[in-house]
Amino acid sequence: MVKKLPKTDVVIVGVGWAGGIIASELTKKGYQVVGLERGKDRKMEDYFMAHDELRYAIRHEMMQDLSKETITFRNNEKMRSLPMRQYGSFLLGVGVGGAGTHWNGQNFRFLPYDFEMRSETIKKYGADKIPADMTIQDWGITYDEIEPYYDQYEKMAGISGEDNPLGGPRSNPFPTGPMKKTQAMQLFDKATKNMGLHPYVQPSANLSENYTNPDGISRVACQYCGFCERFGCEYGAKADPLVTVLPVAKATGNFEVRPHSEVRRILKDGDKVTGVVYVDMNTGEEFEQPADVVVLTSYVFSNVRLLLLSEIGRPYNPTTGTGVIGKNYAYQIRKGRATGFFDEQKFNNFAGAGGLGMIVDDYNGDNFDHTDLDFIHGGMIILGQTGLRPIANNRIPSGTPTWGKEFKDVSLKYTNAALTVSGEGASMAYKQHFLDLDPVYKDPFGDPLVRITFDFEEQDRQLTAFLADKCEAILKEMGADHIDTSRELGPYNVAEYQSTHNTGGVIMGADPETSAVNSYLQMWDVDNLFVVGASAFPQNAGYNPTGTVGALSYRAAEGIIKFFENNGGQLVEAKKGKQHV
Repeated sequence: MVKKLPKTDVVIVGVGWAGGIIASELTKKGYQVVGLERGKDRKMEDYFMAHDELRYAIRHEMMQDLSKETITFRNNEKMRSLPMRQYGSFLLGVGVGGAGTHWNGQNFRFLPYDFEMRSETIKKYGADKIPADMTIQDWGITYDEIEPYYDQYEKMAGISGEDNPLGGPRSNPFPTGPMKKTQAMQLFDKATKNMGLHPYVQPSANLSENYTNPDGISRVACQYCGFCERFGCEYGAKADPLVTVLPVAKATGNFEVRPHSEVRRILKDGDKVTGVVYVDMNTGEEFEQPADVVVLTSYVFSNVRLLLLSEIGRPYNPTTGTGVIGKNYAYQIRKGRATGFFDEQKFNNFAGAGGLGMIVDDYNGDNFDHTDLDFIHGGMIILGQTGLRPIANNRIPSGTPTWGKEFKDVSLKYTNAALTVSGEGASMAYKQHFLDLDPVYKDPFGDPLVRITFDFEEQDRQLTAFLADKCEAILKEMGADHIDTSRELGPYNVAEYQSTHNTGGVIMGADPETSAVNSYLQMWDVDNLFVVGASAFPQNAGYNPTGTVGALSYRAAEGIIKFFENNGGQLVEAKKGKQHV
């Protein structure tokens, strides 16, 4: 029997970056907020003395248990979908703090072009530049409109950086200065400037200096230990919900976190949601949590799945192109890269930070002419120095034997004498790429798993080769003696790690016919339901998504407050008209 609990103002499903930001902003205004998190609780002490590469980086201590819940995958609708049973392409975090606990800290603002990609592409190159099956859309918000929320997020997190010469304008400088320039970064800087490019130090959520944010949260500077991605930061130098927004929300006395709470359904009555039903995974008890506003702030797949299971919104139909829930799933293009081996130079590759590196954006967005190219958009090119831990890294030139004395000798020779320059390309949305419920595979409750249908397209192959050639040219200018270049992009393989940058499925826009949420991430169909996170991206840009998730979370929080103050209603006027090709 379901036990009905006292009503709260807001219930949040998922307590990561998006949930933490919204909880912080709403509780400061006096609203009562309950946060439901499917995983365990965490505290800073959990990160102490946790530099264990095998436990965290290889065996995925901080990730979701795929034997209990996973996704299914297929490349196209003709294939049979199968469950992902071991980690490969991406890593699904779980527990209080979400992916914000184990991310690297690589933090970006999307380019102005990214938010109006469809209209700007047509304006400059004509509608024929966009393939018929490519369903890219404008976001329903411009860079200038989202910029204040980027600024708010960066001040909270203490983002370290310097101006991007080819990025959008900033209302304020970064709250902290750029990270240190290592020897490898200096070499990249000099080489790219010689090539007429525009390098800058990567924006980082790893603090370059001690910092106190506007909420009074003080954190210390990064130690460059190299244990960021897949690890919690024991110093608190890496911006993490546990050391930024969640303490603020808890200090108000208006926020309650309930870990081990598996939300199974959103409850709906007419055109309003009334709360959620969840299971306490420790006791097996089922509870109803009523609320005036429900906010989905879980990961992309969970946001989509919960809406589909709750029969809220119109499921996407890839045959007709109608519907919105599950539409425009997109990923990231990470195969275009080159590794240079240096016979006379050595670098301290084991030191580093998750957000440490040098970048050029000359080939990102529409910063270069695409007239004679068979793709749109592009990607950043980065030399990152995240810290090469010993178990997972052993770079040797092509043609080297993979065992024996020569293998050992070459491995030792290039242990600190190899550098990788990588392209991180944008991922466009296509009619045939989507999320839905798997008709065969179910979770322990008997509910269908979420299914991904996705593959790389010719756009992605062309972009990969283009970025790879640019990476190789930079390494030549840097003086590498041997260069191995990755230009080929085969079928998408869910078993091979690439990035955790999954996006789409509950996309934002200005037209309810082609988007699920408005620019405040409020559902068009249900005005007291907000769906926040990278699930709102209509397609993915040539950057990591977290900074944009943070900015959208602050805008959504502002929207929820407006919703309460206005006693309900839609916050944005819908604009009718075809938004995609």
